[in-house]
Amino acid sequence: MIILNDLTYVYRKGAEALCNASASIGGGVYLLLGENGAGKTTLLHIIAGLLYPSKGECSLDGYNISERRPEIMRSIFFLGDNMKFPFVSIEEMVKCHAPLFPTFDAEMLRSNLARFGMTGKERLRKLSLGNRHKAQLAYALSLRTAVLLFDEPANGLDIPSRQQLQKMIAECVTEEQTVIVSTHIVSDLRNLYDGVLVLSRGKLLLADTVDSLLGRVSFTVTSVPPVAPLYMERRFNSFHAICNVADAEESCDVDYELLFNALHHNVKL
Repeated sequence: MIILNDLTYVYRKGAEALCNASASIGGGVYLLLGENGAGKTTLLHIIAGLLYPSKGECSLDGYNISERRPEIMRSIFFLGDNMKFPFVSIEEMVKCHAPLFPTFDAEMLRSNLARFGMTGKERLRKLSLGNRHKAQLAYALSLRTAVLLFDEPANGLDIPSRQQLQKMIAECVTEEQTVIVSTHIVSDLRNLYDGVLVLSRGKLLLADTVDSLLGRVSFTVTSVPPVAPLYMERRFNSFHAICNVADAEESCDVDYELLFNALHHNVKL
């Protein structure tokens, strides 16, 4: 369980990237949403132990992540956008880096790489951006850490590779693991999300599970405006709305873009 307690981060020049963020994040795959500069990458860096909070605390299973204890650091892995691995190949990464993670699964790595047509012997520097990212994703998932953090994991991937990534996450991630995916393209892994975090200008507007959210509100698409929606947008010839559960005749899956826009219009859900 990840606990954020009044988490605040202020950069040296005074810019506040996070402001009093509090949340409890359990197992499952969480979507992290926010506009550019909302504080998403800063939050991931703090959870990964790469940044110290200016105020408040981020803990994992009761341990303050900022203390960077070995038993905590080996439970977390962060894969950033355009991140470079410091080894020639994934094979070398396994020899030098994987021993630090007792949950590493070599068979899972072989299977993941095979999905992308790789062996792990490929020189990372000679791969295209997309293929290098595929190799990194295959490796990250095979570490099987309690916490796995992705910043734009589908960047540079073609359509078939995005579909393979969705299958890999569904098959590799257990209910006990916590995976946080920061992305602007919500459709790639839409069917996998168990929860959602929404940031705006450093403030955490929402931290909830999908089941809890759908227990309060419904997402509807109708040809005529629904009665008393909490929030509504017209898209072409249909009305996309968020309504109280009791007021909705039928419900769709969570529309994350609609949810994001509603929260930015200060709608209370």
